[in-house]
Amino acid sequence: MEAHMTAAPPERPDQIWGLAPVSAPDARVLVLGSMPGVASLRQARYYAHPRNTFWPIAGQVLGFDPALDYPARLAALQAARVALWDVLHACERPGSLDADIRRDTLVPNDFAAFLAAHPAILRICFNGAKAAALYRRHVLPTLPRALDYVDLPSTSPAHAAASFESKLAAWRRALTF
Repeated sequence: MEAHMTAAPPERPDQIWGLAPVSAPDARVLVLGSMPGVASLRQARYYAHPRNTFWPIAGQVLGFDPALDYPARLAALQAARVALWDVLHACERPGSLDADIRRDTLVPNDFAAFLAAHPAILRICFNGAKAAALYRRHVLPTLPRALDYVDLPSTSPAHAAASFESKLAAWRRALTF
């Protein structure tokens, strides 16, 4: 009897998976990006691109040194009751640009479970327009509770239209209650 072999699925070179959330149980604010860029995925660190302004902005707003090592920066965010995550769990995207995310490959993160485990979260801040759009289209209709949503200018170096000072002002309003 002849054995029937099934070919392995073709590799998808542009398939990427996001990072685990960074959060403390008492988090009040959740900052969401769309999907980490290439530099962040390679280093397995949020906002790892050296020109991304997330850490300098978070440091100024929350009162920590953005030059701290990565675990200390995460601890400072958690102490300030700020959580980090991304809207997408997986997708196909060549490179780092949000505009290159292939819409038919989107897999959102499980926000129902995350929010159930973090009932103190009152506000979700979107790091850029793509994160906000993805969330509102693919996640918001599935959620049982209403939250405060704040759209923020992206801290990505690709979003150079806004100055650091204007980004800082918007982020300061969003991250302080």
